Parts: sequence; C-alpha cells; structure tokens
Amino acid sequence: MSSSPLFSNVEPQRLLVVTGLSGAGKSTALDVLEDLGWETIDNFPVRLLDRLVAPSDEHVDDTRGPLAIGFDSRTRGFVPSDIIALLKQLADRNDLSVSFMFIDCADTELERRYNETRRRHPMSQGRPLLEGIGAERELLDPLRRAADIVIDTSDLSTNDLQNQIRDLFEISGDGEMTLTISSFGFARGMPPLADLVFDMRFLDNPHWIEGLRELTGLDAAVGEHIEKDPAFSTAFEQIRDLLLTLLPRYQAQGKSYVHIAFGCTGGRHRSVFTAERMAQGLRDAGFSPTVRHRNLGSRAADEIERGAALNRSAPGK
Repeated sequence: MSSSPLFSNVEPQRLLVVTGLSGAGKSTALDVLEDLGWETIDNFPVRLLDRLVAPSDEHVDDTRGPLAIGFDSRTRGFVPSDIIALLKQLADRNDLSVSFMFIDCADTELERRYNETRRRHPMSQGRPLLEGIGAERELLDPLRRAADIVIDTSDLSTNDLQNQIRDLFEISGDGEMTLTISSFGFARGMPPLADLVFDMRFLDNPHWIEGLRELTGLDAAVGEHIEKDPAFSTAFEQIRDLLLTLLPRYQAQGKSYVHIAFGCTGGRHRSVFTAERMAQGLRDAGFSPTVRHRNLGSRAADEIERGAALNRSAPGK
C-alpha cells in the first residue's frame, strides 16, 4: 500500500488486538494495559473495528494514544477468518501500528480455574467442560497461528502475567525503546518472552557460602563474593559490550521493547547481582532500563541447589 500524504508526518497510532481462550487471562491483560495508559475496550464488536480507527480526511489527531481492543468467542461477529482479513487490512495502513496478541492456556489448567471459580464456560452449554474448552480451542486456532505475540499462562500466576504485559507494553514517555533487565532462576523455568538470555551459572555460587545463603544479590557481601570470581569481570564486560552494540541497532530497526534476562539456579544471587550491575552499566551509557527480579521473593530451595551440585559431580558431567 502506497504512503498517503495525509499521514506522512503523523506518528502511527498503536493498535493492539487481544484475544485468547476463555479463562486464560485476557481480562487481566487488558486491566494492566489500562493501568499503563492504554485506552482499552473489551468485547468490542469486531466488525466495527475499522470504523473505530477510521482515518479522517478533515483532521488527524496526532496525539492519539495507544488503543487495545479485546474480543473472544462471545463477541458479536466472531468469525476468525474475517477477523484475520480485517487485521491484515488495518496493518497495511500507514497511520496504524497493529499488533495481535493471543492469550493461551492448557486445557487442564483452564478446567481447574473454571472448577475453582464455578464459572460457566461460554462453549460448555449442555456438554462437559473439557469438551467446551476443546471446541473453543479449535475455533480459535487460526487466530493463535496468526498472532504476533502468544502468551501461555498455564504456569503463570496472575502477577506473572501482569509483569509480562508490563514488560511488553509499558509506554515510554519520550518515545524511546522500552528496555527491561530481569533476573530469574532456571530451576523455576525460563522467561518465555526474553529477547536475550544470559546464563550466569558458570560463576561461583554464593548459596554454598556460610553467611551468604540467606542473602541475595542485592546485598553487598554477595556482590563482593561474585566479583572475586576470576570469570566475572571478563564475562560482564563482554556481555555489556555486546549489548551496547545490539541495543542501538534494535532501536534503529524500530524495535519498541527489549527484554534482557540473566539466569542462575535459584534466581536470588548471581543473576540478581549481574542484572543490577548491567542495568547501571547501561544507564551510564545513556539507556533507561527497568529492572525486575522474578524469583527474588522465593526462598532458596536447598533441594534445587543440591540437585544442581549432584549434576555437576555426576560422572561425565
């Protein structure tokens, strides 16, 4: 589609379309987006979407804020093929920046959630709950495959989902790239939406040092111990130099969000310290990262660390 002079000097309006399986977390995602400054509309008739964002030949509002539209199988005019065609049509417009997010969840977890809340699934009328969930999954499958972003909430708490939405869609007030640096524990799962992941388990583990186990990477004593590891300084500088090379290029390519994650076994010592140090290093270089520590509030599990130690000492390891 050729560029229209009407929009040549106008920043495209951000339009996020959100759908997913009933009970997977769409409403939670929209609530967070609203808190972040997005205008949100749930269960909007999809057939009216093009009218809602229709351009005006008489006046263009270049202050239009980001807009998030939620819909699901209960929404009027819900025909997946028509929705996909409409989104492709909108994506061709120069005055819109369109993204499509699908919130997914495993059938068994959805069944548990519905049984706990005693809510009625919209497609389980007159049939078992799992059959209704399966029918909706089949109906929505084309939308899942067409989505730009898929978030699976099967193993996520409400707070986990909220943090992921914030990481993806927090609005940068000056129009710059939104940069998030996080720490996590591999024992509790990989961060599903990280762009770059660095494994810090090669560093000496403070968990095994008396007096450091109950501390975290935010404590000076833990930081001093990690910095004494001969590998830390070289590795840190190489990772920082890599990021200082990549981040400007991401920004030049128009990437709005970058999530850099540092992991260790439990997510409380090495990854936390490195994430904090890297955030400061990037601030010194002119970036404004947000720092999140996913597992910092989790008490270190001895069995997790013990398992990691056994793996290292096993023959052939």
